[in-house]
Amino acid sequence: MQRRRINLPLNPLRSFAVASRHKTFTAAAQELGVSQVAISRQIAILENFLDVSLFERGVRSAKLTEVGRAFGLEISSLFDDLERATQRMISHETEGTVNLRVHPTVAHHWLIPKLSDFLEKFPDIRVRFDTRVEPLDFRGTHLDVALQLGTGDWRDSRTRKLWDEEVDVVCSPKYLESIGGLDSPDDVNKGEILHSRYRRRAWEFWSRAANVELDFNAGTDFESSTLTFSAAQKSLGLAVGQLRILDDLFADGSLVRPLNMRIPTGGAFYVIWPTNVSVSLKTKRFIDWLLEQVDQPREFFKAGSSPS
Repeated sequence: MQRRRINLPLNPLRSFAVASRHKTFTAAAQELGVSQVAISRQIAILENFLDVSLFERGVRSAKLTEVGRAFGLEISSLFDDLERATQRMISHETEGTVNLRVHPTVAHHWLIPKLSDFLEKFPDIRVRFDTRVEPLDFRGTHLDVALQLGTGDWRDSRTRKLWDEEVDVVCSPKYLESIGGLDSPDDVNKGEILHSRYRRRAWEFWSRAANVELDFNAGTDFESSTLTFSAAQKSLGLAVGQLRILDDLFADGSLVRPLNMRIPTGGAFYVIWPTNVSVSLKTKRFIDWLLEQVDQPREFFKAGSSPS
């Protein structure tokens, strides 16, 4: 007869394994990036599951029981083995892959149209896109490199600037004609303004830089800049466009810049890579290729050399 398997509470087990190694809830909470209360709650769930006391809780401290100490010694090594096995699998799976963090708009409008060149030059390397819009922190991730907008001050990393961010009012030729053209910045008030959720203050910044009275709380909102620029292409209104990212749309005439005002935002786009691990050959190749796309000197291999 087949033995019935126990439905193990893995999160409580992991919390206990870390707490038993450190012998304090506080240190376990710091390692796992959660609160001390969360650790205590997880261990209480495990104690209820096992129907034993693993820690004796005092007013300001907790210490392992004899049962807890013995159990901790047994399971801590199992979680270490599990982590090592997972790391080996990840290393094997991503051996030929560059894990890249990039904003969706930059990926869609700037990087993907150029990517075939990289894949032709390095057919053995894949690029895996991580397009989450959240603060960049290489700790606890499997990211190899990132292409981000900022000021160059990401922790535990090295950076190279790709280009300074500049913005301008953009729209479709059809929409420009429908509102009778834009002869001056004040004429923006004639049109419908389009907003992106992640760049919600773009029009406020533009109106101040252009010294224009503008109701920047009016207009139509979109979830992302990609949707905002798409709406501008479809003649739904005016957008604050990020120059260089939209170069292909200007080149094919999908979007125009009627005011032709390049306004620096003070930010820049950077390629960023972590310093807490060695930089792999595949990542070096990708970083150098990115720099070449903006006519910057390579970081790792001299021009004319063949990376190996």
